[in-house]
Amino acid sequence: MYKLAFFVPEAQLEEVKSALFDAGAGKIGNYEACCWQTLGQGQFRPTEASQPFIGTFNQLEKLPEWKVEMVCEDHLIKQVVEVLKQAHPYEEVAYDVWKLAEF
Repeated sequence: MYKLAFFVPEAQLEEVKSALFDAGAGKIGNYEACCWQTLGQGQFRPTEASQPFIGTFNQLEKLPEWKVEMVCEDHLIKQVVEVLKQAHPYEEVAYDVWKLAEF
């Protein structure tokens, strides 16, 4: 199993989660659509080479974003990350993937 974590604006939160659940992420035993989410503040500065979904070139942006964590089976992780990149509104998606230990 892997754990996937990513950051997303509230307006796209449910849409992105649904796409990942449809791709097979978020299954734990007999449960599906499982995740943990917390609200925080993201920050970034779009450069002139970027195509920002939110923000103005060369200005520091701070905005509320949700951090979402969910598990994913080994054989699905590459596909799920691709779905994340397609479903997410940002040009560059901030995400982490961790291999989980089995006990």
